[in-house]
Amino acid sequence: MKGKQKVRKFYRAVIAELTENRNTFLVYVGLRMLVVGVMILQAFNHNYENVFLCILTLILMIMPSVVQATFRVELPSALEIIILCFIFSAEILGEIRAFYVRFPYWDTVLHTLNGFLCAAVGFSLVDILNRDKRLKFELSPLFMAITAFCFSMTIGVLWEFFEFAMDSLWHLDMQKDTVIHSIYSVMLDPTHQNMRVGITDIQNVVIDGKELGLGGYLDIGLIDTMCDLIVNFIGAVTFSAMGFFYVKHRDRASLVEKLVPERWSKEKQEKEESENV
Repeated sequence: MKGKQKVRKFYRAVIAELTENRNTFLVYVGLRMLVVGVMILQAFNHNYENVFLCILTLILMIMPSVVQATFRVELPSALEIIILCFIFSAEILGEIRAFYVRFPYWDTVLHTLNGFLCAAVGFSLVDILNRDKRLKFELSPLFMAITAFCFSMTIGVLWEFFEFAMDSLWHLDMQKDTVIHSIYSVMLDPTHQNMRVGITDIQNVVIDGKELGLGGYLDIGLIDTMCDLIVNFIGAVTFSAMGFFYVKHRDRASLVEKLVPERWSKEKQEKEESENV
């Protein structure tokens, strides 16, 4: 019985966090309705892989509220709305509506935003600790910025590991291919003396007597991975720099303030504790 009561209390806490901010709740409901509509359409078309993606999207959309209820932190409404739109853009528009293929820079934009958001998360982790009066240390703005940057880049690298694993094990092509017109490799050296040999101006590739018709040679994922990491780097550096100046001048209005989570207020914690009694 105690376990069930804890689950109910946690469920109520998640719902309370979800409905607390009107703008966030409206965005959440609107996006979920779109996802459900897409899921029904995919089910009628017997595309069950996309149905699974829709279910995954619905689960991911509630995660910000779960995080708030679990760790007792307050996500700014601007950050929560950006996260919801990011999830929808990546899973529904990117994967199901094929925006990754229709718009070449869709993946680049999302990876840049991912680097920015992950830096915000990493920054908030140390910022919350840094502002906790119960702790007896104070981290410098530079250290906090470096921590945010390293956290963001680590998440970016782990995601590329995940893409590589999915492509290797299930052949999903998450690391999108790139058409190139020249290659340079020591493996083409007939003397085996580790000399680089280049093939330039590649206009066509024939495999087993069949032309690929791509107008060049096909790079399988390396360029995509490196571009993703580079734009993740740009997003991480951008937010880390903003976070540095935010900590240096907390009394000034800043965009960072609207993106960095904080601990629950004392009043909110007392209300939560009284409801759990």
